[in-house]
Amino acid sequence: MAARRYRPGRTLIIFFLGIAVMYGLVAVTGTWKPALGLDLQGGLRITLTATGNPSEQNLEEARRIIDQRVNGAGTSEAEVTTQSGKYIVVEIPGSAGNRRELEALVQRTAQLRFRLVACAEGAQDPCATGGGGLSRPPLSLEKPKKPKKTDQPSDTASPTDTASPTDTATDTTSPTDTPTDGGDASSPNSGNSAKDALAWIQAPDQQSIALFNQLQCNADGAVVTTNKKGVTVPAPQPDEPDQPLVACEVRDGSVTKYLLSRSVIEGTELSDAGAQIPSGEVKWVVTLDIGNDKNKAYPKGSTGGEDDFETISRALVDSGGQFAIVLDGQVLSAPVMQAVISDGNSQISGDFTEETANNLATSLKYGALPLAFEKDVTTEEVGPSLAGDQLSAGLTAGGIGLILVMLYCLFYYRGLGLVVVGSLFVAASITYAAVLLLSEAAGFTLTLPGIAGLIIAIGITADSFVIYFERIRDEMREGKSMRVAVETGWARARVTRMAANTVSILSALVLYIFATGAVKGFGFALGLSTLVDLAVLFWFTKPLVSWTAQFKAFNSGHKLSGLSPETLGMDKPKPKVRTAGGNA
Repeated sequence: MAARRYRPGRTLIIFFLGIAVMYGLVAVTGTWKPALGLDLQGGLRITLTATGNPSEQNLEEARRIIDQRVNGAGTSEAEVTTQSGKYIVVEIPGSAGNRRELEALVQRTAQLRFRLVACAEGAQDPCATGGGGLSRPPLSLEKPKKPKKTDQPSDTASPTDTASPTDTATDTTSPTDTPTDGGDASSPNSGNSAKDALAWIQAPDQQSIALFNQLQCNADGAVVTTNKKGVTVPAPQPDEPDQPLVACEVRDGSVTKYLLSRSVIEGTELSDAGAQIPSGEVKWVVTLDIGNDKNKAYPKGSTGGEDDFETISRALVDSGGQFAIVLDGQVLSAPVMQAVISDGNSQISGDFTEETANNLATSLKYGALPLAFEKDVTTEEVGPSLAGDQLSAGLTAGGIGLILVMLYCLFYYRGLGLVVVGSLFVAASITYAAVLLLSEAAGFTLTLPGIAGLIIAIGITADSFVIYFERIRDEMREGKSMRVAVETGWARARVTRMAANTVSILSALVLYIFATGAVKGFGFALGLSTLVDLAVLFWFTKPLVSWTAQFKAFNSGHKLSGLSPETLGMDKPKPKVRTAGGNA
């Protein structure tokens, strides 16, 4: 069977069609200018002041969580730092319209707590657990049948259906058990154990019930009340962990009011959360993993998040009680307990979409701050940290470097230097399109370190050409024609180039994963430019060189091709000596 003929022209056409598609997507987004970072365009500075005297560990943990919130995938280039052991400073690049959501995200100090539902508005009995008669059936909290990565809820027929428990309790704790330490069940802060809260939700104190009946929820889920003049006004409550709370839940346009117990599990006990479709199922669920913090001193009567979760689940599973997840005084979800959770690993199922499941998982995963902030938040505009002249000078230096590389390649490689120039222009166009698309799709912002990472790509890309072209020249010194040398030289050069680019990609990954702020952006830009270099080398440079080898000027070693015997350093053929008698 004959070998399949290599068609470099076809490869080049497909490659340019791919570039055309990229710029078509850019045209669809309508964005032709990349988003600039804080150092290039300025932005917003938000200063949060921690209450009390937070430990250095708690302040750093809060900084890390806020950084995860505002940076997401690590490409928006927001800078989050700590100052003076009490302040967290967040600097967000962009115009006011682009950063509004991030500003709200930062100012949400986010105390995540887990409470029990004592009263639910719309239920058959206003002071009974359970969800009968609510405007929307509550979600279900159940135990996965399999480990977390292959979770399978036991029933996905309908959001209103409840999954059957997968674990049975032989020693069930009754909700009416006497509180430990002699606490009075009618007092919201009589004890600290989960059993105290379980007892309290069966008989809430009259003051809490009166407050529950007095307050209402507006359409946004905020707690409000009506004053003596009949005007609805906000009625915020302190989100104290040892006090009951009236809170609201907004789900699919429906608002439900709850009377909640004191906090039974703090958000810091949440080890992990995620959104997924269990294997073999079609509906989204939100996974929870609540564990015990070994470094934490628990109040008397409390044994830790995982153990308290098991106690609560054993008590609520038979009564259909609800377990509320509360963030900043607002209920994120209040699923009905459907199984005994003995290991802290559970899942919330119901009428989730991909968006709602991911939103809840994100709020759970990045919502638990180990400290609180004062209400007064300082917000101010900041200008670019680099003057316009400095930025212009940096870009000018990059342009001069690019021109010098092109001129040197044209001088040294002559005709082949045109391939270098074309490849550099193609690499620049692909990189620019990728930056525009990433700015729109992933929030990538271009900072000066990022620009430095892209400029380094000039050297990386030029190095690829040098390795390949020198291999071609070596093959031709051995007497091979250019058409043959192009293929044999490529077989050896690509291995070397792949090894070098793999090292660059690994370096970029290390910087992106382990670094923060501007260094992460540098690593991202370096990795992007290295991938672009590989694409250009395989799908543009190599086909273009193979295509030029078909022309006589290159294949015969013309002086302007850069492959003549003189430029290759080969000995010139000796001229024939004419004798008087002529040739023999």
